[in-house]
Amino acid sequence: MVQQEDDGRTGGDQVRPDHRPELLQDESLQGLHDMRRQCHQRVPCRPQNLLLNFAAFLLQRRSQRTCWMWVRSKDWWERVVLKEFDDEEWKENFCMTRRSFYKLCGMTEGVLKPEDVTVRAPVPLEMRVAIVLYKLASCAEYRVVANQFCVHKSTVKKFVYKFCKGMVSSVIHNFIKVPTTEEAISIVRRFEQKFHIPQIIGCIDGTRIPVLLPSDGYKDFANGKGLQAYRQHVSVSSGQTLLFWNINCKMPGFAHDANVLRQSTLFSQAHLLPKLISGAKRNQRHLHFLLGDPAYPLLDWLMKGYTHSPNITPEQESFNVHLSSARTTVEIAFGRLKSRWRVLLKRSDFHFTFTPHIIATCCALHNFCESVNPTWTVEAAVLEADLSIG
Repeated sequence: MVQQEDDGRTGGDQVRPDHRPELLQDESLQGLHDMRRQCHQRVPCRPQNLLLNFAAFLLQRRSQRTCWMWVRSKDWWERVVLKEFDDEEWKENFCMTRRSFYKLCGMTEGVLKPEDVTVRAPVPLEMRVAIVLYKLASCAEYRVVANQFCVHKSTVKKFVYKFCKGMVSSVIHNFIKVPTTEEAISIVRRFEQKFHIPQIIGCIDGTRIPVLLPSDGYKDFANGKGLQAYRQHVSVSSGQTLLFWNINCKMPGFAHDANVLRQSTLFSQAHLLPKLISGAKRNQRHLHFLLGDPAYPLLDWLMKGYTHSPNITPEQESFNVHLSSARTTVEIAFGRLKSRWRVLLKRSDFHFTFTPHIIATCCALHNFCESVNPTWTVEAAVLEADLSIG
């Protein structure tokens, strides 16, 4: 009789004949492997399903477009401006006459030429140029200009940026350039007749243009009084024509005039200035001079007044008076520039990195207006008188 070993089980815990623990363990492991395999198979599909669900959600929430384009009336431009405006109204709104406006359109056709599209008729070239001139002349907001011409404000911004960038990159050399030898002789003659100083072809000075403060380095754009941020603008005005033929508008307002001059092309290319042929020795050439204030250095082509001191002679004092009188021409030029293009008078909504394009474009348009329309308005004449008295 074989005695069964006591495994600690009671009568109710009798071992079943078909009970095999090793098989149960294998089945459990196999089930875990199957579950893990299914999870791995589902993971790549989850991001796709989420994207599809999100796209379907957006399609459900998206509002239906009510129209392709808003109906806008161009009555002010097509009827009032083109058919009823006289030259005085053209100058009041666009700073030039109708004839000068169409001449400018021909010179800048490559900058703002409409693209060939088939969706709808593009904005005409003349209207594009008028939008830019109206913005620069009035310093109005994009919204105001857009409502005036019945276009969207993004269209106004696109035309302004495209026109100014194209002007600086390809057209500005037609408006701002160093005078030729014949022009320099005429300028020297006018300066000597009016101010009694020989060999002068122009004056150099700087002005400040308000800009939006950048978040980084804003102190560099603050003026000496610390009131507002400005960008330095240095230019040269030649004689009584009041034309700018060299500009530098890339320096912040805190920069000194002498430092701005050293960073300009005028300083690096001073050897290209027109030469004066002396009468006694026809083969000898001398440089013409520019007049500057005491902030500029004394150079062989840049003349400034004597330093005020107790030892100054009457002759030196008289020279300073004549030099100061001659330098008023550049102040008058700045006055005309800002009177025409009022976007330079107050802080505009342009980014500070785009402001140099605006300044250069306004200087080029100033030269264009001075060349084709030398007469000036009564307001500018009063400004010139005030500057001369001051």
